[in-house]
Amino acid sequence: MKQEGILLLEDGRAFRGYSCGAFGERTGEIVFNTSMTGYQEILTDPSYCGQIVNMTYPLIGNYGVNDEDVESDKPQVQGFVVKEISKRFSNFRAKMSLSSYLKKNNIVAIEGIDTRALTRHIRDKGAMKAIISTLDLNRESLQKKVENAPGIIGGDLVQMVSCKEKYIIPCKDKRAKIAVFDFGVKLNILRQLTSLNCELIVFPAQTKAEEILKEDIDGILLSNGPGDPEGVPYVIEEVAKLIKTKIPIFGICLGHQILCLALSGKTYKLKFGHRGANQPVLDLKTRKIDITSQNHGFCVDIKSLPETIEKTHINPNDNTLEGMAHRELPIFSVQYHPEASPGPHDSSYLFNRFIEKLVERS
Repeated sequence: MKQEGILLLEDGRAFRGYSCGAFGERTGEIVFNTSMTGYQEILTDPSYCGQIVNMTYPLIGNYGVNDEDVESDKPQVQGFVVKEISKRFSNFRAKMSLSSYLKKNNIVAIEGIDTRALTRHIRDKGAMKAIISTLDLNRESLQKKVENAPGIIGGDLVQMVSCKEKYIIPCKDKRAKIAVFDFGVKLNILRQLTSLNCELIVFPAQTKAEEILKEDIDGILLSNGPGDPEGVPYVIEEVAKLIKTKIPIFGICLGHQILCLALSGKTYKLKFGHRGANQPVLDLKTRKIDITSQNHGFCVDIKSLPETIEKTHINPNDNTLEGMAHRELPIFSVQYHPEASPGPHDSSYLFNRFIEKLVERS
């Protein structure tokens, strides 16, 4: 006997389906991701903290879940929505089914809803608060709960995903020592840097700039993370201090937004965000299009940036800012995820560019 489930949006639109994960009830911002694969990376990406993710591809889970393709130590999403979850899985690395993984990690998920209709609704009305439940199916009751739930704008989700204490990832043939400011860093960012022979010191989000500068570092990486960049003013303040040191800085996703805010820029919320593994990005110097992985609901206002900032990449779909570089300081950042592999290697050069800036400085 299937357990019924419901997804109720803030504007009253409801979608009924069946449980395919843990039983329970969760609130969050409803968003959609257009990726055909990579559901395990999506589930464990700290940037999805506070969100209920709707997968637009109709069949999810056919290659199961393994121990390697994770971006953090546990799933980070508030809830998961699919058209159909695969009852069978086949892959030589697979350890369990997606449904078993969701239940094991207490992630509420439903299947059997019209994900196309849900995606179109989000595109038309914008991302909004929602509630996913397999316990309470009463719309009036759920409507009150979702209205009382906290929103994304102005909130601080970084504290929920950042490490609690500083830790070190050593390297034998060390080329450089990098401070990683952890706002919810994906494991593959750390893997990319260590593969380039970098020793990493990972700092919690509440770390003061003075504490980071006590270490003999060659560069600073500002990581990805969830939520509204303006919701972490304490981080913006410390990044502004780090900029003054003229140490090379590389920002990714939320790190890009925080860096721009520290440089007197402004951010705003996109209607439904960019989330998927097929997002085009135009390099304004080479005029080359990279296929990138993205996951963000906020964006930097290009017009708000000072003249010392050069825009380097844009999204050709909506002309939003995808990358910037400082004209005088060794600072650059991108809105997308160069550590992901949709291209599969279209954006990996950015890590090499960062290391080159460290070598130039030394």
